[in-house]
Amino acid sequence: MVWVLLMGIITVLSVFIGVKQKRMAYLLIPLGSILMFMLVKIIMVPLPFMETVRFIFDIRG
Repeated sequence: MVWVLLMGIITVLSVFIGVKQKRMAYLLIPLGSILMFMLVKIIMVPLPFMETVRFIFDIRG
């Protein structure tokens, strides 16, 4: 739950700053933080990295 709140705060702040300063680069900050979060969670799995990535993308719903 803490991570969701942190990502929400990062998103709101970067959108507010991006609109106020009229710079689109600030709107990439939430995307980057979410991608970094996903990468850290994948790395935390005790399997080898490439095997974990294959497992994630091989799941069929």
